[in-house]
Amino acid sequence: MVPKIRRGSRTHGLLVYLYGPGRRDEHVDPHLVGSWDGFAPDPGRDTSADPDPKVTLARLAAALDLRVKQAGDRAPAKHVWHCSVRTDPGDRMLTDAEWNTVARRLVHAVNLAPEGDPDGCRWIAVRHADDHIHILATMVRGDLRCPRMNYDFKRAQAECRRIEQEWGLRRLNPGDGTGSKTPTSAERFKAERTGRPEPSRETLREAVRQSLAGAATEEEFFTRLREAGLRVKVRTAPSGDAIGYNVALPGDRNRHREPIWFPGSKLAPDLSLPKIRLRLADGTADQTTSSVATSGRPDCSPPARERRSATGVAEHAALLLDSDDDNAAAQLVGAGELLDAVAQTSPAATRAELAAAAREFERATRSHVRAERADTRAIRSAARGIIQAGSALGRGEDGGTTAMLVSTLVLVALAAARWHSARGHAQQAHASRRTAEHLRTAYRQAAATPMRALRDQGRALPEAVRRTHEATIRAALPQRRLRADGTPTKTDALAATLAQAEQAGHDPKTLLQQAIGMRELDTAEDVNDVLVWRLRRIAQLPAHPGEVTPHPQDGTRQSKTSANDRTGNRTAPTAAAHPGSDPRTRPPRR
Repeated sequence: MVPKIRRGSRTHGLLVYLYGPGRRDEHVDPHLVGSWDGFAPDPGRDTSADPDPKVTLARLAAALDLRVKQAGDRAPAKHVWHCSVRTDPGDRMLTDAEWNTVARRLVHAVNLAPEGDPDGCRWIAVRHADDHIHILATMVRGDLRCPRMNYDFKRAQAECRRIEQEWGLRRLNPGDGTGSKTPTSAERFKAERTGRPEPSRETLREAVRQSLAGAATEEEFFTRLREAGLRVKVRTAPSGDAIGYNVALPGDRNRHREPIWFPGSKLAPDLSLPKIRLRLADGTADQTTSSVATSGRPDCSPPARERRSATGVAEHAALLLDSDDDNAAAQLVGAGELLDAVAQTSPAATRAELAAAAREFERATRSHVRAERADTRAIRSAARGIIQAGSALGRGEDGGTTAMLVSTLVLVALAAARWHSARGHAQQAHASRRTAEHLRTAYRQAAATPMRALRDQGRALPEAVRRTHEATIRAALPQRRLRADGTPTKTDALAATLAQAEQAGHDPKTLLQQAIGMRELDTAEDVNDVLVWRLRRIAQLPAHPGEVTPHPQDGTRQSKTSANDRTGNRTAPTAAAHPGSDPRTRPPRR
């Protein structure tokens, strides 16, 4: 049950709309289902002799505005409170009496007409469709004072959640006021008229988010906005310092042919310039350290190398989220930037699902929890490196490292869902789980080719070698089912990876135990796939099995693991980006 609240100044004009034919949805049998005293005239069902609907509507408007006229200048300029309440399409149809109860409970909850108060505001509830009503109230009480209407939207939302629970309707997730502003009806209708796939507000929000991903400075952020094709207007103080910014889509104009500007704060609460400055100060992306040293494969293409490096950083972010520390809230913001970076530069086959995942996760990055130590340098540097490396082609090592990174991002999204659920953040937890579903779809698309090649290589192993590695897998995972749905899966790809690791000079048993100990596997959809990518990353094997395997560097043999590894304490490799603002490394255009 969704309430939508607006305020206006024309009681008669709103009544004309409510009892009219409708501008988009056809209004069928408009009639009152409730009013402040139960005796308000009903223009839709006036049974008096020779009724004229226009005359009845004028009488109703006059009755609603009576106290407004009596209050004179003390009445608020926008004295009309308008709330539409809609049930979910899957809910049962409510009767007029039930809608009357809904209306009375809502005007009581927001303090318009408290139950038993004879001086409550005048209101009516009009029904002109099966699934919703409109509540119209004039905000002047019988004692000619204005009602105290603080937090009316939150109070209406809370009352709707209680009604849903009591009446067995679909229960929506309660919000916490940190969600981004949704497009208005006018914005949605304009998008349909002009043939845009979505309202301008949503297009701009995504473009601003992507321009911020991995940005090191405020100047770079504004440069990226302009390179993305947006119109940008920076607001300055008399001193010349920037105090805010507005963005607009080219060609998006109002009736006066002027650009329609949106301030960053109206796109999302964390996209205002002060919030962006805090993010840049908390986690300035490292522009000096190359990620070649941390990726372990300097022979990779830049997109593959940066994805491989980012995988370790994402693994560390998941560990921090699992620690149940409030400071992990900063990792959510960084993970959102990493998803935006991957979505911008992903291969065509996975781009749609990764973009959908980034959009869903945007809701999971905001809550009222504030990290005291917001160090996001590593994860923001990983996002920056991916942006500067450019688009991945999705073939060979590019495709394999994309699958490697997306597999880890699934675990990050699930860890975020648990972190939010533990704090009662229902909307953020739901968004995190939706993100994981999109990422799983993207993973299946990206991993199809490299995993098929690995399974073929596993089946082609000599029988004795194959039996040896399968015994190693059974010993390390004696009672673990390799798929979340309980169905067994063949370990061909895992056996092939162990064989390649052994050929490169690693100890398969030690390496597999290290991969298992990196993080829990209970949330993995396919444990076999997760371990394959972990092994290939920590053993520095190529993500695509057709690539050449380099000889391990000194000190990388897993049989000589450090004491830090043996104790189970792990630190994620620090990702970094390429140096700054070379025009050749600018982020891809939208």
